[in-house]
Amino acid sequence: MHDLLDDYAHANALRDVSPRLKLSVGLASILLSVSSPTPAAPLFVALSLSLATVLLAKIPARIYLQLLLLPFSFAGLSAAVVAFMHGSGDVLLSLPILGYSLSIREDGGLLALLLIARTLGGMCSLFFLSLTTPMIEIFAIFKSLHMPQSVIELSMMIYRYIFVFLDQAAMIHNAQVMRLGDAGVRNRLQSFAMLCAVLFLRSWEQGERLIVAMDARCYDGKLELMEQTGRAGRGEVAAAATYLACALAVSALTWSAGGLRLL
Repeated sequence: MHDLLDDYAHANALRDVSPRLKLSVGLASILLSVSSPTPAAPLFVALSLSLATVLLAKIPARIYLQLLLLPFSFAGLSAAVVAFMHGSGDVLLSLPILGYSLSIREDGGLLALLLIARTLGGMCSLFFLSLTTPMIEIFAIFKSLHMPQSVIELSMMIYRYIFVFLDQAAMIHNAQVMRLGDAGVRNRLQSFAMLCAVLFLRSWEQGERLIVAMDARCYDGKLELMEQTGRAGRGEVAAAATYLACALAVSALTWSAGGLRLL
């Protein structure tokens, strides 16, 4: 996943657009999605940024849909729980299960729809940012905004080594499966415990090797970051401002109209 995101972030069609502009659009879209009281604005954000990612940045639609599948599955499960366990009003759907009746009421259905819309809006905004802007440029922007140096360096190391340890965990798990370590519940529990123990030791060893490597390169407590110096063009700024204005207008109109209602 690390290689996938970085490859597209460095080679997409929006690579030369100002990273500050892309970061502003992404963060504004996330805030708008999670704060909107109705599903309309997050769905508008999700649709518009998905089109921008696929059509403008030239990210393959199949890869983009695969990235969205995991968060959408979690959102769908959470929305189903919310729909059945929350809300009042008219019954929209009733399912008899084992002598009990599980019902989706109007307020619960609206809340579930809002949950899915916010998740889609926020994740599409995040994927737009991560697939079009290399993380090193985002960290450089944070440095220019005078964020504490220690926070930036820790974030860089965490981002890098999350994927390193995921690769290690995948290799250990594959080795266990080849040795029938997943045959039966007891073996699975033992394999999982061994995986956690080995991964902890690998993490400790990797940290020590990292310290030695940084000391060998005369690390003095600061990592130099080079920010892209290109400024956003007038057309790019106008397009971003138009998009954000449309998203705010959709949110304001649906809020003033009292929100969406399920039919």
